[in-house]
Amino acid sequence: MPDLTVSLGKLVLKNPVMPASGCFGYGEEYAPFYDLSSLGAIVVKGTTAKPWQGNAPQRIVETPAGMLNAIGLQNPGVVAAKAKISQLLRYRTPVIVNVSGHSIEEYKKVISVLEEENTVAAYEINISCPNVKAGGMTFGTDPDIVNKLITALRPLTEKTLIVKLSPNVTDITEIAVAAESAGADALSLINTLVGMAIDIEKKRPVLANITGGLSGPAVKPVALRMVWQVTDAVNIPVIGMGGISSAEDAVEFILAGATAVAIGAANFVNPTVCPEVVAGIEEYLSSYNYTSVREIVGLAKRTVNTQS
Repeated sequence: MPDLTVSLGKLVLKNPVMPASGCFGYGEEYAPFYDLSSLGAIVVKGTTAKPWQGNAPQRIVETPAGMLNAIGLQNPGVVAAKAKISQLLRYRTPVIVNVSGHSIEEYKKVISVLEEENTVAAYEINISCPNVKAGGMTFGTDPDIVNKLITALRPLTEKTLIVKLSPNVTDITEIAVAAESAGADALSLINTLVGMAIDIEKKRPVLANITGGLSGPAVKPVALRMVWQVTDAVNIPVIGMGGISSAEDAVEFILAGATAVAIGAANFVNPTVCPEVVAGIEEYLSSYNYTSVREIVGLAKRTVNTQS
């Protein structure tokens, strides 16, 4: 059988498939459907230093080929989350925690608390949060702020540090390079695209927050293009995500340069999509006589260069 193992910094995954943060909770809802040990990693929801209530409803709306969400990173805070995360240790799967905050100090607090116990394999730093000390500017839209944040977090842990990039920027490669230069071990992209919906009967925005994050199949072409660009700009591994709902989608991201993939909104449509994608990648590799998934990482780039 093909070798599905991949590496993200020091972290070695048995296969390149994981759920995207925010779409998997702490795994309890999906455990009845399949063995979570079959995943390459378990990525839990965004975690903050203190409990966040999230935004007022309505917070989710379906769109053509996707969904908008404005949950607002609702979570119980890092202390309560740590107890939930520890329950995942019964699965033979690394746990990655998505870390969020409104200031550098809040990000540091989350990592410091989680470092007290050896339950976390890696951290995914969500830089799509508004930095209150910078007038509400999102961390991920300014390379200098990204560099400052990751530089501050890097000394706190020897574990793999993944930075999750926002697509809502002029040039995502600038942000990627800033994160790499500050010590990131890997990148994940993309986060959701900003969008909105309007109720034409009520004549008002559907979401109470007015705007929300667009995910689902509609964003896949944008995500794929950004993964292609970023993997040309950096020398660290990339986790590709955005609209993946099948093994074929996942293989596209890997061919574009992604070392691993994360599946988000598709979990709501098909709760067994993650293990199905693992099996599909394995089947694809076997059909073309590849011995390892690592052989096809960025293969589409090499094919283009050969043809040119």
